[in-house]
Amino acid sequence: MSSNVLIASNRGPVSFTLSDDGALTMRRGGGGLVSGLSEAFKDSDMLWVCAALSDGDRSAARLAPGGRLDQAGYDTGRLRMLDIPPATFHRAYNAVANSTLWFVNHLLYNTPTMPHFDTRFRREWASYQEYNGAFALALAEEAAHGAKVMIQDYHLTLAPAMLRVERPDVRIAHFSHTPWAPPEYFSLLPDDVAAEVLSGILGADHAGFLTSRWAAAFMDCCAAILGARVDRAGRTVTYEGRTTRVGVHGLGVDGDALRARAAEPDVEARMTALKEQVGDRRLIVRIDRTELSKNIVRGLMAYREFLADHPEWHGRVVHLAFAYPSRHDLPEYREYTAAVQRCAKEIEDAYATEEWDPLILNVHDDYPRSLAAYRLADVLLVNPIRDGMNLVAKEGPILSPRCALVLSREAGAATELGADSLLVNPFDVSGTAAALHEALIMPEDERAERCARLRAAATALPPRRWLAEQLAALS
Repeated sequence: MSSNVLIASNRGPVSFTLSDDGALTMRRGGGGLVSGLSEAFKDSDMLWVCAALSDGDRSAARLAPGGRLDQAGYDTGRLRMLDIPPATFHRAYNAVANSTLWFVNHLLYNTPTMPHFDTRFRREWASYQEYNGAFALALAEEAAHGAKVMIQDYHLTLAPAMLRVERPDVRIAHFSHTPWAPPEYFSLLPDDVAAEVLSGILGADHAGFLTSRWAAAFMDCCAAILGARVDRAGRTVTYEGRTTRVGVHGLGVDGDALRARAAEPDVEARMTALKEQVGDRRLIVRIDRTELSKNIVRGLMAYREFLADHPEWHGRVVHLAFAYPSRHDLPEYREYTAAVQRCAKEIEDAYATEEWDPLILNVHDDYPRSLAAYRLADVLLVNPIRDGMNLVAKEGPILSPRCALVLSREAGAATELGADSLLVNPFDVSGTAAALHEALIMPEDERAERCARLRAAATALPPRRWLAEQLAALS
């Protein structure tokens, strides 16, 4: 049966693990994008198209008719999983999406040595084209006449234009969950690749971004690199006879659903364990993936400088730093995780006593423990180098009635939450250390008032409304 509304993303709402005896176990998919979309996807008749990421996913996809997991007896909602050849997937996902497009849009390159675009990159780019083509073909097969198709993120920048060729009757939206680089940095990409990414997204009727800043950067790139006609006030880009509308949709959190999940017994048990570890000390919390853009090392350096500058807090504060594994098949990420662990050990060696552990670092993913930490937080530290939005900054104030938010001005969330946060330059370690102290000594009434306003802003556009807003823009 054809679908009237389709979502496409690299990662899907579920993942599978394959045991030694060949049995498949299904669990919830990870990542902020999946968390946001899953809330909107539940109880709908939308079809979600995603890639098989693991051997378990591939086994499940191969056993399902046409990759349709819902037709193989799984309680997934309407879901098609694409079994893309592992080598093609690896080159498209790791080499292009995560090692090139992510690095460009987060301004992460150490430009004296990287990037270099050579023959190897051209093979990788061909795989990225093939990967996007597989999605475009699947969407073309599944979409009803005049269907609305919501294509997600930097993994699938070429799919809108490819789908437009296959199915000119459908309405297409593309949404970027990352920042967007300004033209002078985006132009690090080879000229033809930069043009293909931009024109790929312009195959959509609607191109969405999390903040006005990222939308403006995209339009600037279209003007500078493609020579497209850009109406910045009206937020439209006209290129090769087609006009794409550019929208800003600041994805928020479903506060009721998050609070209900945080009240479950597994979260309560982890709260009890954390309280036993920490005692009556004040808590500075951070929850991140060990992702280069998240800036965990500078956050730890700021905490170390805070301890050096304020001995009166020794024994009275603990930093809970949850740094969960990310992209460990890339060497840069393995090295970064090691740097996080080295910095944590230096803090322990310098300040820990028999009675006081100043830092609890955990690198093992545990979602209930993260929710417990939110509930106990006095200060939430969110200091990315650059971030499309950052849902951690929004989730914390929903679950803690009293947390002060120390927030990077380079996070997209700063647009909505900046007025009631302590904004920091993510590169300024001393400034971040000072903000941590200011957050800890903030009067209780001011802390509660700020937190209430943060909570309201964080829940202003929950996932269902966020998706509905974009579907309406395609009408």
